[in-house]
Amino acid sequence: MRESGSVFMPRFDSHGLVTAVATDHASGRLLMLAHMNAEAIARTRETGMAHFWSRSRQSLWMKGETSGHVLRVIEMRVDCDQDAIELVVDAAGPACHTLAQSCFYRRITDDGSLERIDV
Repeated sequence: MRESGSVFMPRFDSHGLVTAVATDHASGRLLMLAHMNAEAIARTRETGMAHFWSRSRQSLWMKGETSGHVLRVIEMRVDCDQDAIELVVDAAGPACHTLAQSCFYRRITDDGSLERIDV
């Protein structure tokens, strides 16, 4: 039922979380990765704005609540076994707290160092 059915049944981990990624609706670019609990999923569905669970602060947060760089959710998708969610979004500014467009702005080079890339 979970893997091929039509009922949304998130498979939360032992901490009550699922992994969530946000992708840009126009480009498909991966913007960020975070975690969602049941409350974050519910608030996202209710408001149309991306909400996540902060593991470090142990609290619910809306992306962009302080910066204004909110993520307006166009579509929510779930993977085959429902333990990961993709938020297809319209981003109002940079997705990363470093002000990079994507949190994935560095690549690991052959020597193990990090190199900034334009994404």
